[in-house]
Amino acid sequence: MTIEVPDWSAEIVATLPHQVIFATVSGAHLYGFASVDSDLDLRAAHLLPAAEVVGLRTGPETLQSGGYRDGVELDVVSHDLLKFARLLNSRNGYVLEQLLSPLIVTTTPLHAALTELAPSFVTSNHAHHYLGFAATQERLFAKTGDLKPALYLLRVLLTGQHLMRTGKLETDLNVLGNGLDYVRDLIALKRDAEHGPFPTALTSRLLKDAAALRDALEAARDSSALPATPPASAVSALHELVVNARLATV
Repeated sequence: MTIEVPDWSAEIVATLPHQVIFATVSGAHLYGFASVDSDLDLRAAHLLPAAEVVGLRTGPETLQSGGYRDGVELDVVSHDLLKFARLLNSRNGYVLEQLLSPLIVTTTPLHAALTELAPSFVTSNHAHHYLGFAATQERLFAKTGDLKPALYLLRVLLTGQHLMRTGKLETDLNVLGNGLDYVRDLIALKRDAEHGPFPTALTSRLLKDAAALRDALEAARDSSALPATPPASAVSALHELVVNARLATV
């Protein structure tokens, strides 16, 4: 069973107070283990007009809101294009996943242009993002014993490893977790409850597998053909995109 993204998602994005470049769905929906009571993580980029960037009174680099609709908890975050571009150029896996998410709520030609540039910003240093994210989730799992951080732990390590080896972004644990025979059962459990407990009989196996996946990610990073930093030509192209988009608001 797949948990669908609500049809009204675009209506939520339309309430943002600035021009939206794109909006996608992240979180458990993107990772393939949304539950019946999962919140909806909407991630976006917006474009501040030039007057709200160069003057004394500047507009918000980040917009964030929450709330509920039809019983679904909302988490909406949007970055201005300049901030989003800086993050994209800083081995930030979050914005890379948001930009390339196949769960598109709102899109524009500028979104398409950013997506076209995105592969040039994939680097071997993105491994640091996934290793750090995994460490956070492992600590959370140790504290709570919940199923959710356990799935996040596996997902981020497998996504990072796949990225280092192929240069391609894959975030769906249903695809990534085929080598672990218990993953599909865990996903089925997660779909019934957002904050359900992890099966204690599997704890030692999970931690052993996580340690092996961490080692594999570090090895994949060290042998990756990906560059350590984006090429200067890609950074220049991203700079020009930001400048041209901003000037078009004048």
